[in-house]
Amino acid sequence: MFRKLRIILSLLFLIAITLLVLDFTGTLHSYLAWMAKIQLLPAILATNLIVVVALLAITLIMGRIYCSVICPLGIYQDVVAWLSRKLFSKGRRKYSHIEKPVVHNTIRGSFLALFIILMVCGMLGVASLIAPYSSFVRMVQTLLQPLYIMANNVLAGIAEEADSYAFYEVDVWMRSGAVLGITLVTWLIISFMAARWGRLYCNSICPVGSVLGVLSRFSWLKPRVKDDKCIHCGLCERGCKAQAIKVTREGTTIDYTRCVDCFDCLDVCKHGALKFQGPSSKFKVQGSRSEVQQPEANGRRTFLLSALSAGAGAALAQTGKKVDGGYAVIKDKVIPERQTPILPPGAHSAHFFAQHCTACQLCVSECPNDVLRPSTDLMHFMQPVMSYERGYCREECHRCSDVCPTGALKLVDAAEKICTKVGQAHWVKKNCIPITDGVDCGNCARHCPTGAIEMIPLDEDDDETPFVPMVNEARCIGCGACENLCPARPLSAIIVEGIEEQHKI
Repeated sequence: MFRKLRIILSLLFLIAITLLVLDFTGTLHSYLAWMAKIQLLPAILATNLIVVVALLAITLIMGRIYCSVICPLGIYQDVVAWLSRKLFSKGRRKYSHIEKPVVHNTIRGSFLALFIILMVCGMLGVASLIAPYSSFVRMVQTLLQPLYIMANNVLAGIAEEADSYAFYEVDVWMRSGAVLGITLVTWLIISFMAARWGRLYCNSICPVGSVLGVLSRFSWLKPRVKDDKCIHCGLCERGCKAQAIKVTREGTTIDYTRCVDCFDCLDVCKHGALKFQGPSSKFKVQGSRSEVQQPEANGRRTFLLSALSAGAGAALAQTGKKVDGGYAVIKDKVIPERQTPILPPGAHSAHFFAQHCTACQLCVSECPNDVLRPSTDLMHFMQPVMSYERGYCREECHRCSDVCPTGALKLVDAAEKICTKVGQAHWVKKNCIPITDGVDCGNCARHCPTGAIEMIPLDEDDDETPFVPMVNEARCIGCGACENLCPARPLSAIIVEGIEEQHKI
């Protein structure tokens, strides 16, 4: 019963969180946003004490049930291990394809220490490479969402032929080749480890699993071995995806720091020797780390460390030609070199954002204006920044703040956003069309939502002088409408620079 219930709940969580990331309309966030906010690391960064205390209490009561039911990356590994078992099991030995992993207690402590050091140093974006929730969301957003959008666009084309607008087309574009490569490598490594060694990632690399593993040693409910019924057949050891069970001639021991409460061992035991219960005199309390004999390390330790540090080359995006009236080819805009990155509204300051954003990129996948993309800067690696080549940050939209599970983005409503300054626009004379082509423009002034741009004569003493934009710094909020809608190519005549600390105007 425990195993069946765990499977049903975990699949519901996996499907719901995946749909939450894939949904680009924002519809599902009204119903499923809480699933992102109950993940442990986002809850800690958001100082959501109720969720943190609840998760720790559940761990002290039932062990690492979080890793098997709530964590989407842990559930994904179970799915991969199940598929691997179905495809590669030999004969009647259900787990004959599973190999014994390398010793991982030392590696687990090293990765946890590295994660903490990176967080203390303000490099949460780099630390998120091994964070379970962030890794899963990045994989779905980077690798699966483009396919989901392509399928949506096919349905939109079919619906349009039937005079229906139930679907609408959305552009598919690659926000960062480097992030795509790293995400692909992460997915391959985690999938390979799950297929070959089960939950090795959870018990060797994952910092959340390491912390919960310490608490799970003291949990009240846990799988316990009844010695008078155990015949030491080894079925539970072979069936344990977390390599937490060790069967020897002296007896069967369980390392509760690794047990993820999948209940597979209860299912495979044919003699009733394993029960999920509290302390009892009938059951031998086992599972301290000293009781479990570890195999000696081998070359796979080197493989794990080197594979996680490996980078990936950038992939080139293929874009179609855009034409103006069917005659002139319109060049795509290029990203200007900004001295200070533009952070999403509600980030408050660069320091606050770097300390609270887990780089899960949920906001990137949900941005309807295509202004968010992952950063490639090492100190803020894969944390979102804004750029205005494909759109601008509309004053009525605050979806990024709504979906952020860590509290890194905090906006109350659209009224607050229209007066929140995230950047400052600057005029670039050499790119301006009235200067380069000698024609009137004023596109930036017409579309500025705050009226911060005014067209003035370049030379007040010359009647023939062109009119050029002047930016009122006191009214500019850095939304990027001027930069995005500027007809100059490939660089706009107005460039928005970020600011260190956002404030109201």
